Parts: sequence; structure tokens; C-alpha cells
Amino acid sequence: MPRKIHLVGAWPGWSGAQAMETALERLGPHLLRMTDGETGERSQWVMPTLEWLRANPDVELVRRGDHSDYDHGNRFAVRDGHVFDPANIDLSYCRFFQRSYPAFRELRSRHGLPDVSFQVGCPAPIDLAVDSFGYEAGLGDPQIAEAYAAATLREIEAIHAEAGDDVIFQIETVVSMVAVARAPEEQQTEVARQMAGAIVAMVALSPAGTRFGAHLCLGDFHHRALGEMGSARPLVTLANTLATIWPAEQPLEYIHTPFAAAEKPGSLDPAWYEALTDLDLPDGVRFVAGFVHEDFGVEQLRQIQAIIERHVGHEVDVAATCGLGRREDPAQAFDAMDKSLALVGSPVAQTR
Repeated sequence: MPRKIHLVGAWPGWSGAQAMETALERLGPHLLRMTDGETGERSQWVMPTLEWLRANPDVELVRRGDHSDYDHGNRFAVRDGHVFDPANIDLSYCRFFQRSYPAFRELRSRHGLPDVSFQVGCPAPIDLAVDSFGYEAGLGDPQIAEAYAAATLREIEAIHAEAGDDVIFQIETVVSMVAVARAPEEQQTEVARQMAGAIVAMVALSPAGTRFGAHLCLGDFHHRALGEMGSARPLVTLANTLATIWPAEQPLEYIHTPFAAAEKPGSLDPAWYEALTDLDLPDGVRFVAGFVHEDFGVEQLRQIQAIIERHVGHEVDVAATCGLGRREDPAQAFDAMDKSLALVGSPVAQTR
């Protein structure tokens, strides 16, 4: 399979229409899928969902945070006498999809790219649970993650009913990747089974034929990572586990993994990547390597690309580690796009 470019989710634009036009002009022939740029408040990933909990009748704000880092966000708790009802959870994935999908179809047609699919990002329920209720409650009370899973499925079903196989859902998780990375090596396989199992339990309930991809992440809040990896072993373990237990009725089309940790670029030491020789994804599941970084030039990135492909045994798709919409300078996002073009062997596009 020839190399393609993957956009994780967010990139700069005043509107979804402008963001999509930008991506199609710069990268169109090299894309298999794309979001609407997740512009505005959605560039902050789960933050809009967390903020709308302020108006949720089932929960109360128990700690007000300034969102200066991972440890200083708002924390909520389920009110006494209440359950966390999925009907009261506002995710709005379908609402944003309905606003952007007609524009996507028009722009896709205008650019002559009928095979590009519309991508919808869905944070994993465990990430929503931990980010809104904290680790103790988010991991300790399964009802919270189950409620988020039910709410996510409601959105997936509604979108799939409108767009069918023209849409692909990207399940996004920081908590799972960091949990595996932080575990002692002898425990990483078991932690990966637990984390992947929770994701797959939700996916299995989606309509048969629903298309999925997975975005594994170390976090990029304020362009800082929540965790780091001493080698590629954790990402290989989690990717292999996800692919092994993924339900056959819902196609898994790609897995995107991190090779950098937010502001820290990937390693240039070939030994760091040796675990990639154990990567074992089924035929048809594309491996997307998230290694494009603002601190490295194209030649350094080519070194990393060559190391990855040597260990994996074939060409891989190219991406940044996370979304590009949270950069202080939009030029960094466009720089990443230009570098991605060079890495798939294409000249930089001339854009308006």
C-alpha cells in the first residue's frame, strides 16, 4: 500500500468549510479520510464535553480548575440520589457532523476526490470518564464510562444512519496509551487487554459495518504530554491487542500511534524502535506513524521514517502525533502538512 497522510483531527481554520478547503488544497490526493478541522471550541478535544457537564442535572462541580495543566482541570461528581444518565450527556458529535457533512461532500466533489471519507473523532469513554471525574472515580466506577459509551453509541448510530460507509469513526484515547506506557513491562500486556477491552466493548455494539480507526495518544494538552515511552514497546503492545480483539463486524481500517510526546520529538536512536518488529496488524489495517514534528527538519524525519519502515517491513502512513489545531502559531500546522507531503514523496502544494 502506498504511503498516505493522516490528519488526526484538528487543524486551523475560521470555519469547518475553510479548514476542509485548506486540507483538500494542500493534501487532497494523499488523504483517505478527513474531519472538518474540528475548529473553534472543538480544537480543545474533550473540553467542550467537560464544560457542558456544568449544566448536567446528574452531576455537580466539586473542584474548579484553571486548566493550566493535566492536574488542574474541573472535577465533577455524581449527585447524591442520581445516576449518570446517558440521556443527559451532551456530546454533539452528530450535530457538528450535520453542519459540516454537506459542505464536505461539495468540497470533495469540487476537488475530484470521491474516495476521501468523512472522519468523526470520538474520545474513548474511559478518557471522558477520567477527564471529567478524575482517575479514582473515572476508573473505579464503571457506570460512568458505561454512560459515556452509551452516549457515544447514540451519536455513532445517528451519524451512521445518515452517512453509512461514507463516514469513519476515529476512537481516540490518551488514558489507554499512557496506562500501558506507565505499567511495568511485565504488566503491559494485561493493562493493554483491559484498556482495549473497554474500547472494543463499545465498538461491538455499533451497527454492523460501521468503519473505525484508532488514535493512540500520549496527550497534547498545552502541547505537553501526559506520559512518555522509553521505547516503542507500549504502542506495539496496545496496537496488537486492539487489532487482535477487534470485532469482525466493524472494520478496523487503521491504527495511529505516537512516536513523539507533544513538544518532544521522536528519538533518532534506532534501538528505540526495535519493538516494531513485533507489530502484527491484520492485512488491511493501515499503520499510521505519528512522528512529524515541528522541531525536526525533513531529513531528520526521513531518518525516523526509514527506521520505522525497516522494522515494520513495509511503508507506513504519515502523521503528526496529535491534532494540529491547538498550536499557538497556525504556521506550525501548515509546516507539518508540508513535511508530510515531502515524506510521502510529493512536492509541497501551492495554495491560495
